[in-house]
Amino acid sequence: MARALRLAELGCRTTHPNPRVGCVIVKDGETVGEGYHERAGGPHAEVVALRQAGARAKGAEVYVTLEPCCHHGRTPPCTDALIAAGIGRVVAAMQDPNPKVAGQGAARLRAAGIEVEVGLMEAEARRLNRGFVSRMARGRPFVVLKLAMSMDGRTALASGESKWITSEDARADVHRLRAEAGAVLTGVNTVLADDPELTVRLPPERLAQAPQPARIVLDTRLRTPAHARVWAEGARRILLTVSPRADQMELLEARGVEVALVGVDRQGRVALDSALSALGRMEINEALVECGPKLAGAFLQAGLVDELLLYVAPTLLGHDARGLAELAGITALDRRVRLRFTDVRQIGADLRITAQPEAQ
Repeated sequence: MARALRLAELGCRTTHPNPRVGCVIVKDGETVGEGYHERAGGPHAEVVALRQAGARAKGAEVYVTLEPCCHHGRTPPCTDALIAAGIGRVVAAMQDPNPKVAGQGAARLRAAGIEVEVGLMEAEARRLNRGFVSRMARGRPFVVLKLAMSMDGRTALASGESKWITSEDARADVHRLRAEAGAVLTGVNTVLADDPELTVRLPPERLAQAPQPARIVLDTRLRTPAHARVWAEGARRILLTVSPRADQMELLEARGVEVALVGVDRQGRVALDSALSALGRMEINEALVECGPKLAGAFLQAGLVDELLLYVAPTLLGHDARGLAELAGITALDRRVRLRFTDVRQIGADLRITAQPEAQ
């Protein structure tokens, strides 16, 4: 199963919106076939492994990181292929959270006389597919908030200058994360201030032909210019708003931007929970949020951040520089945003701190 998980990781940048799945087929203690799901619309991991195993698959054991599918999507059910191959036993790391499967794949295999076990290395499999699990279970993507700061908690000078606080190594790490997340989300204020591209810029050999991530902008009053660099072709582009301005919407849609109206919060802005639900319906599994302090604070205070990635540069910017996140209304310690560290490592000259919200 550990080998199957490593194979599944090979599809981290290319399978969106499908889950990342690896498969190993073992016969008499020998691996006779293995494979992984490379991209949506392509053959599933089980099919790739079965093709490699050929006739040796009969009576063999299959180790797969996700319960085999039993429904017709872009490809036929994997359960049918496993049954036809005469597989003797299937070990799945986790049950498929997709309601179209959700135990039905295992049930179909058992009905065909195949022994099935579920749960081996489940925690590792769930983490590998945390975005897919989030979308299936909660109807919204897994949200990773990425921030970069100086050691005194500042993100930019008072003038707004921020290029570059962190090292080239840290920025390369962010580009890798963008590719793996499959979608990058920001707010209109960041677009107006910085005109970012939000693309992945890595050497071709490191990109492994991965598609560019979807670019998502939250824009309450439709202020994002149609000529903004974030709307450049080459990736899926999405704008979420509460303003039904037909003229501006038509300009953006003419550029290939998907514009969707979402719910409004008490301040008249895009309601973040409604925006995430809309992204779930658009089959966005994971969103890497790269934004300014206002939107970062809003995500944190709404309890919608699943993981915080904080890059800390060994520098000081002073008390006049801009802060990390606007967190209004914290007048007592019991109202603070509580986090727990899950990983700390050095990336180039900087530290990368990974944290998750504490359960309240």
